[in-house]
Amino acid sequence: MAIIITDECINCGACEPECPNNAIYVGADEWKYSEGTKLKGDAILAGGKIVNADELKTPIEDDYYFIVPDKCTECMGFHDEPQCAAVCPVDCCVPDEDIVETKESLLEKKRVLHNE
Repeated sequence: MAIIITDECINCGACEPECPNNAIYVGADEWKYSEGTKLKGDAILAGGKIVNADELKTPIEDDYYFIVPDKCTECMGFHDEPQCAAVCPVDCCVPDEDIVETKESLLEKKRVLHNE
């Protein structure tokens, strides 16, 4: 599963620097697939979705930090557990039950994001 940040977030920012995929953004910030990855220009994500990696995207959340699901690998291949959840002082980084992913699909996503 991808990780989500709930509305219990206190905007402390502890999670953002811990993400190896740069999938975590400050609320209301625009974001790009290319940030923190090796994706450039037109790119095909692990699930086959075609994106422009350099194009600014609208924020997913305005009031608190958010995680881009297409960039979240639950730190698979980097760490033993999602680092955002490990450092969150209020335990608001939780699995997104709407996005169920296998270990293999998370590792494939990592491979695609980082051109491995």
